[in-house]
Formats: sequence, C-alpha cells, structure tokens
Amino acid sequence: MTLRLAVVMDPIQQLTYKKDSTLAMLWAATDRNWELTYIEPQNLFVEQGEPWARQQPLKVFRDPDHYYELGDEVAAPLAEQDVILMRQDPPFDIDYIYATYILEMAEARGTLVVNRPQALRDCNEKLYATRFPEFCPPHLVTTDAARLREFHRTQGDVIFKPLDGMGGASIFRLQPDDPNVSVVIETLTQHGQQLIMAQRYLPEITAGDKRILIVDGEPVPFSLARIPAAGETRGNLAAGGRGVAQPLSARDEEIARAIGPVVRAKGLLFVGLDVIGDYLTEINVTSPTCIREIDDQQGTDIGGLLMDAIERQRSAG
Repeated sequence: MTLRLAVVMDPIQQLTYKKDSTLAMLWAATDRNWELTYIEPQNLFVEQGEPWARQQPLKVFRDPDHYYELGDEVAAPLAEQDVILMRQDPPFDIDYIYATYILEMAEARGTLVVNRPQALRDCNEKLYATRFPEFCPPHLVTTDAARLREFHRTQGDVIFKPLDGMGGASIFRLQPDDPNVSVVIETLTQHGQQLIMAQRYLPEITAGDKRILIVDGEPVPFSLARIPAAGETRGNLAAGGRGVAQPLSARDEEIARAIGPVVRAKGLLFVGLDVIGDYLTEINVTSPTCIREIDDQQGTDIGGLLMDAIERQRSAG
C-alpha cells in the first residue's frame, strides 16, 4: 500500500541527525515508497471551514551531509493526506493546542493523525501517569506551597518539576534540610498560580531513567536506560545523560502491558513510558524519542513497526 504521509514538525534543518526519532520514522516510510510532505506547525491554517497547510514535498536520506530535500511550497488541503504525523516538540502551549484543533478537522475528513489530536490534549505527559497510581512513586500535583513543603518534609528527598517541560528542563531535586525549598516552590508555581508535580526522589535513577516505547499498544522489547552524567540527577539525553539499550525487566513488562491497551484505545499509536527502578514517572505522547539509540544498539526497526501499525490502521479504516 502506497500512502501519502505528511509530518508536522519543527524545522527539519535544526534536527540532530545522529539521534532524531522523526527521521527514523520518515526513513521507514521512504522504504515503503510512501509520498512524504513536510509541514511546520505555523503553516497550518483553516479557510472556509477546511483545514489546509502550506507544505513542501519531502525526501529523506541516510546521509548525515544530505539527509533531506524539500520541494517548492504549495498550499493544499490536509484531507489530501492519508496520514499525518504530529511530531512537534513541546512546550505544549496554546499554539500547540490550536494545531491539534486543525489536525482534528483533518481527522474528521478521514486522515489518520498520529497521535490522535484529542489524546494529545487529554494526556499531559506528567499528569497522565497519575492515572496509573499503582505504578507511580508517591506524588503530589498542586499549586499549594504549604502542601508542597509538607510533601518534602514527609518524603525527605523529592523532585519538583513543571507539568509542561521537556528534556529535563526546570527539574529540581530537594534533599532534607535544603534551604531552597521555598524559593523553588515560589518559582515553579509562580507564587501559587501554576500547578507543578512533586515526586519522591528515586535513587534508582543512577541505573538509568528507562524509556520504554509502545507501538500500537505493544512494548518494544528493549528500553533505553538514560544514565545521568556525573553530578546530575537527570537522565535525560538533552541534559547530558548516556543511553544504554537493555531488555525490559519483568516489572517494565508489567507496566507496559498494563498501559499499552489503554493508550492504544485513546488513539496513541506511539508512546514513551519513563520508568525509574520499578516506578512509572511519565507517559510521553507528543514526540517520544529514543528510537535511534535502541535501533543502533539492538538492531531493531522501531520506525518500521510504527509504519506497519499505521498501514494496519489505514487498511482497517
């Protein structure tokens, strides 16, 4: 089956060739001779009730010096596409939400959008994990400084983080008797106006913050353990972590098997779970990464698994 696939993404010329997961997806689509189109989020628009985009034909190559070619820009209806990959990175701001509304209009006209726009809006990557409290560490989501200070007092060693960040940005570890508790809370909550998350610190982070990828409800059999750099408490690769692909543990498998069918039912075909030790900390749905590192170390083809899932969805539809 030959499909027309558009990708909504941040500027392609700025991606990191060595590790970009969207590029792996586009290679897999190219291997199937699918027709690719490139769209930047700001080029989505609605005219007379129809979703459109300024878009460019796209070709991708496995060549670090020449990994893409773009054709001339044209304006065309989104409904002409069989599939749209929404791969814009956070922040998940109001413009991101507007983009999901436009993509939802294309979905209503028969285009498969991955991941489903409504699910992108519904499943905040940090807050959605709390739907599965049996797998989460002790946690609290609030604007209330007193509650946050009490959580820190009772748990002793905690992580405070915003609900809309990525790549480890603005994550604070506060140990017992830390003198900066109040100022961190004031800063992150914007003096009680912004919800934040507190989680008990998990010392197992030294063995890695594991990224478990789920494709169409099924876990990839290897995770990427993102091991913090010396002196760091964050394993994120963007914060200097080192990625080591490893087989899923029994607990990893238990978590992934429980969550996989739930996210699939919501139209989330590609999801990244973050697991530290035996605990789920986040469910990533906007633009999960780590495909390339796992593929390179374990010989998998995760982009190909996703394209197979997309093809099944289109055939079933």
